[in-house]
Amino acid sequence: MSRLHVVSGKGGTGKTTVAAALALALATEGRRTLLVEVEGRQGIAQVFETEALPYEERKIAVAPGPDGASAGDAARGGRRPGEVHALAIDAERALLDYLQMFYKLGSAGRALKKLGAIDFATTIAPGLRDVLLTGKACEAVRRKDKQGRYVYDAVVMDAPPTGRITRFLNVNDEVAGLAKMGPIHNQAQAVMRVLKSPETAVHMVTLLEEMPVQETADGIAELRAAGLPVGGVVINMTRPAVLGTGDLDIAARGARAGVAKALSQAGLGGARRGGLAERLIDPLLEQAREHAERVDLERAEHAELTALGLPTYELELLPEGVDLAGLYRLARELRRQGPI
Repeated sequence: MSRLHVVSGKGGTGKTTVAAALALALATEGRRTLLVEVEGRQGIAQVFETEALPYEERKIAVAPGPDGASAGDAARGGRRPGEVHALAIDAERALLDYLQMFYKLGSAGRALKKLGAIDFATTIAPGLRDVLLTGKACEAVRRKDKQGRYVYDAVVMDAPPTGRITRFLNVNDEVAGLAKMGPIHNQAQAVMRVLKSPETAVHMVTLLEEMPVQETADGIAELRAAGLPVGGVVINMTRPAVLGTGDLDIAARGARAGVAKALSQAGLGGARRGGLAERLIDPLLEQAREHAERVDLERAEHAELTALGLPTYELELLPEGVDLAGLYRLARELRRQGPI
């Protein structure tokens, strides 16, 4: 079972929401999950409707109990509810941690920050920033308590979008190749051992639209070529079928007679000239045709995703938007379709 879940996807597909729902889904029956943000957008805080996250691990949610029961129900049943902790990784602070861990700079490192050297280093060397971000997440995956147990049962990373994900995750391979020895080399190798191990799974979030599906396929091909472990594909914001197959065929053909008959049966009168039914026929036919075309396109995109040969998960579109209750609803749906 994977312990590090990296969630990526084209912008606008809802990857942060999916990452948050996945963290909730994994934190059940006493399990602890860490949800990590690396892009500095405070998206996790927005999804969980909480204040901005500092550079420290903080509990932000209690997971749903078994079979979707509330945390209180789980506790009364003798099962400890799970917890979701969150961390917004700051590259500058992560570099200070790194300097203290490997070079014991302490106050000297803080002096470098005051002089602007830390900001300068992470700005002129974008690869260094990615090394720090991935390194901090992998440290959380490996961390153990005094009893030798993992502090977190799972770590979920809300990662950069599809176009950047392979370079972001593979940057430590490049660093290990440049630094042939020493703590930097050893750290980079340790991070890549986690990222390329069976403990890690990179999940892609997509919509049933041409561009996101194409980017998903391209991203998966790049991950595979780099030897990074691909997990599943989450099809987000799916819409329920409004019409059956037969009705879709009628809609695609634009059958006026069938619509007129249905309107008459609904008590709106026959399709007499100038009547209400006649005025409704053309707008209804246009909407029906558009719906039939959309369904046909979505089926074609779904077939392309299925052809990738990966586990797929589907999350419905929430018409009222994703609030905290909606987030728990998505988490339950992921658990129902799991394991992921």
